[in-house]
Amino acid sequence: MRPAAVALGLVGILAFAPPAAADALHDPKGLWTGQLVADKGNCTDVTRDTSTFQVGSKTLTFTPADGSVPLRGQPEKGYAHYHAETLLQQPSGAAFPMVFEAHPEGKTIVGVYGTPRCRAHIVLRR
Repeated sequence: MRPAAVALGLVGILAFAPPAAADALHDPKGLWTGQLVADKGNCTDVTRDTSTFQVGSKTLTFTPADGSVPLRGQPEKGYAHYHAETLLQQPSGAAFPMVFEAHPEGKTIVGVYGTPRCRAHIVLRR
């Protein structure tokens, strides 16, 4: 095969190659999933199932163990840091805060989830 034909064949292959995935800092919008891993306290209710983090242009939502209590926030300019929270009221009337903090790290988003009873970390992937 002549060199020109080989070069044209390579160009054709490269033209159909899928684009490289952008890192989490430059292309964060969309759905991210991962498994919370307990660091401290009683976290069994949130470590059993996959958790979902959804990043939009104006809102973000973290749902631990894909349960019924989403934590909500707004992405910071530049998408370098995320904060989502919700505040529940216990039957006793006491406040029960739930907080999620995260940041991009390469092609993942890493975060920490915490409540008065539990602290857990997570690595989220598309």
